[in-house]
This record gives sequence, C-alpha cells and structure tokens, in this order.
Amino acid sequence: MAAAAYAQSFDAPLYDEATRLRRIARLNGLARLMDTAIRVPGTSIRFGGDALIGLVPGVGDAGAALIGLYIVNEARRLGLPKRKLARMIANLGIDAAVGAVPVAGDLFDVYFKSHKRNIAIILDHFEMDRRDIKDVTPRR
Repeated sequence: MAAAAYAQSFDAPLYDEATRLRRIARLNGLARLMDTAIRVPGTSIRFGGDALIGLVPGVGDAGAALIGLYIVNEARRLGLPKRKLARMIANLGIDAAVGAVPVAGDLFDVYFKSHKRNIAIILDHFEMDRRDIKDVTPRR
C-alpha cells in the first residue's frame, strides 16, 4: 500500500488551461534566454546563455544541462509521456556531450538549440503553436 501511494505521487497534477499556458510560456521564455536571446548584428545567427555559459570550462555545459533538466521536469509535471521525456533528455545529452568539446562545442551550441527543441516537443504534445503562448501573463 505504501508503494502504491508513493507511485501515485509521481502522477502529473491536473492544471487548468490558463495555468498550463502560463507554465509553458515561462518555459518558452527560459528556452529563449538559453538559446536565442542575442542576435549577431547583420546576420540571422542567434545564440543565448547556453553558448555563453558553455565558455566556462568544466562546469559551463553542466550548468546549462541542469537548466535543461528543469524544463524536462516541468514537462513531466505537465504530463508528457515517458517517450517524449526521453527524447528531451536525449537532446540535452547531445548538447552536453558535444558542448563539452572546447571550441567546436561552443559553436555547436549556437546551432543545436536543445532547449528550443524541447519546447517544440512540449508544444507538439499539447497541439499548440508558438503563437498560442505569446502573451499569457495575467494582468496585475
């Protein structure tokens, strides 16, 4: 009986539509900060905190992966199936493994946007588009 109660604690909580939209919008903002916050002037190349944090040897890519794991955990709490969560973790693993290579890894971080890919998986699961989560912040 204790095992059943323990297993039930991992079930996804039920959220109403507005709460789910706010949570996904917050995750999208974090992914944008990590992957596409800065545009190189005169080009369409964008990068974010993931590429900048990755410049710190040793701990940079681990820190970016921890932020990515936060997004994965929120996706789990929103109720994504294990198969999609595994795909999200694979994206993070690829980003962390290749990103650990000193110079090539930093360039890879600019082009392989794992956080944005993971947000796309969440949006696909809920059959949403990025336009659906533009401005869902509640008014104060």
